[in-house]
Amino acid sequence: MTVTKTIISTTDAVPPLPVFSQAVISKGNVYVSGNIGCTKELKLVEGGIRAQTRAALENIAIVLKAAGTGLKHIVKVNIYLSNLPRDFPAMNEIYHTYAGEQCDISNSSLTKIPSLREVALELQAYLWVQM
Repeated sequence: MTVTKTIISTTDAVPPLPVFSQAVISKGNVYVSGNIGCTKELKLVEGGIRAQTRAALENIAIVLKAAGTGLKHIVKVNIYLSNLPRDFPAMNEIYHTYAGEQCDISNSSLTKIPSLREVALELQAYLWVQM
């Protein structure tokens, strides 16, 4: 069985590390690489969890646009927070301003990760698109 995939790449978003893709489409699914709250120059956004969540979601939205879809089509999100009890409420508030109520966190995975310097979160998204 041959599985075809399309690599998504856009210069409008944060560049991926050399061995990664920004996203891949396969069998009608879009798999977006993990995003942290950083600039296109790979500098961590200052301002805490709200600013980092906003930056990560804006980058994901740009990648999804390049894939021909958008945040409203997310079916699953993995969210990794370095301080789950402290950061979840603020992250969730920003998340819902982007994804809306139709993409509830209950469809997602929340995980506490050890803090990596000042990185507060990582977001990965999975979508279904009609091909």
